Formats: sequence, C-alpha cells, structure tokens
Amino acid sequence: MEPEGRARDRVPRIDPYGFERPEDFDYAAYEEFLSTYLVILTRRAIKWSKLLKGSSGVQRSGTVKRYIRKGVPLEHRARVWMGVSGAQAQMDQNPGYYHRLLQGERSDRLEEAIRTDMNRTFPDNVKFRKNADPCLQKTLYNILLAYGRHNEGVGYCQGMNFIAGYLLLATESEEESFWLLDALLGRILPDYYGPAMLGLKTDQEVLGELVKTKLPAVAALMDGHGVLWTLVVSRWFICLFVDILPVETVFRIWDCLFNEGSKIIFRVALTLIKQHQGFILEATSVVDICERFKEITRGSLVTDCHTFMQKIFSEPGSLSMATITRLRESCRAKLLAQG
Repeated sequence: MEPEGRARDRVPRIDPYGFERPEDFDYAAYEEFLSTYLVILTRRAIKWSKLLKGSSGVQRSGTVKRYIRKGVPLEHRARVWMGVSGAQAQMDQNPGYYHRLLQGERSDRLEEAIRTDMNRTFPDNVKFRKNADPCLQKTLYNILLAYGRHNEGVGYCQGMNFIAGYLLLATESEEESFWLLDALLGRILPDYYGPAMLGLKTDQEVLGELVKTKLPAVAALMDGHGVLWTLVVSRWFICLFVDILPVETVFRIWDCLFNEGSKIIFRVALTLIKQHQGFILEATSVVDICERFKEITRGSLVTDCHTFMQKIFSEPGSLSMATITRLRESCRAKLLAQG
C-alpha cells in the first residue's frame, strides 16, 4: 500500500473539531506534520499548565505573549482568549446580561437574516448538522441573536456566523463565545461589520499600502491589471481566515489576534503574499491573479501551522501598531473623500 493510502487509514476522516476532510486532502503530508506537531503541543501543554496553575485568570505579559505565539493547547484556549481579550472581565462585570439578551424584544428581520445563514454554516462539520446531538446550529443561532440585540448598529452580517461558529468550537461555551465575539467585533476589529463596512474597506487599502512598501513588484502587478485588493483578500478579513486556511492554523492566528490585536491579520496576509511572491508574479490576467491568491492559501506552508506562525513574525519585518494606525487614518480619509 502506498504511504498516502496507509496514512489515509491512520488519520481520522473527521478532524478533532468535527470537520470532514476534503476529497483532495493530503493525508501523508498531514501525518508527517502531525508527528512533529504533537511533540510540540505536548511540550507547550506542560508549560501552559505550570503557568496557569493556581492563577484565577490570564493577564497580558511578556511571558504570556511569548507563550501565545508558540501556541495555546486546545484545553487552555478558551481561558487564555477570555483573559487576554478582556472578554472575561466583561462577562464578570455583566452577570446575567447574555441571558437577558436572549429574552429581549423580538426582531423578525434580525432573526430571519440569521436563520437564513444557519444551513450554510459549516455543512462539512458533523457538529453543525441538524441530526447532531447536541446540534450546534441552535447554540450558534443564540449567540448571533444575542449579539444582534447587544449591538443594534451592526445587527447581523454575513461572516459573523463563521467567526461565532469557530469560537463555539474552541470554547464549547455559548456565553463565552458571545463575549469573545463582542471583544473581536467591538474592540479588536475596527468597524468591520457596520452597515458601511468602512473599517473593513480601510484595512484592505492598508494592506495595499503595506504591499507597496514591502513587496512593490506585487503592488505593481495589481495596479497594472487594475485589480482592487478587495477582489482578492476581502474574505481573509471578513472571515478572519475561516474556511480559507486550515482550522488549526486559524486557531493559532486567533491566539495572537486576541492578545496582540488586528495587526496580526496584516502579518498573516503579508506572509502569504511574500512566501508566494514568485508564483503570484507569473500571473498574466485578472482571472489568473484571483486564482493564484486562492492557491496561496493551500499547501504545506499553511498546513504546518507552527512553522507558519514563526514566519508571520519574521517574514513581514517591522510592523508597528503606530504604522497601522497612521495608514488607517490616511486610507479612511481617502475612502470618505471618494464617498
């Protein structure tokens, strides 16, 4: 039997989060990656257990930042995310608030918008199927409904279902997922999901400016073909790489996102582009460019989440929050001037 066939027999068809592996899944490459990654995870789990022993919560610090960049084991993920994002503090200060939201005033429009997206959310995940016990669709619906009532200015927007769904898979807690969604949409991602999505549009332009500075040949290719950044990266930002990169890689990115903020998204995007710069530059048309931007989110670079996370902190070079803030201000002004 070929190595791929043997690996297919050993690696479960459904991953630990409930997702069915796609038809073209490279079982042999994944098994090879997993054999080294499990050793790393075990070592990290021991270190995290020591760090968290006896402490009631997780506070931001240099040590915690270093530990988070090296990966948070699944069993500690919810606690770490809740601590560093401020979600735990919000939940503690507002006891019973989430459940009161669920009892709130009904809005047919909000409920219908959420319900419409339920069956489209992770059809390849066994935990979200109607026949699952428990079925996470109902829990996901509750989280999105509560958030829509909590933040009426945003309500519900496509993309939020994927983010809330991943939060639920990581925390296995309805209320914690709600408070983490609030941390992301209310504090970490600036105005991504408002009706005008100005923050989202701004950050796509910011990425364009960063590429101009750090990867000018790619910027020139995009300009030469008149390709807008929103055409190739909007889903990276809207879905925070959900359904774009492998599940474990997304969770590793989110580990850092909750602790270090939105600049992590730019680090990931720049690393994907820089690592595949030669491949992107071979594109000869708009369609070709779009196809290549899809291709660069697949393969061994992103499957090996541990090495990939090391690269996002080395490949793009210096990237301060001050730089991001300055670029956001100028790009936002430009977008507002365009009307």
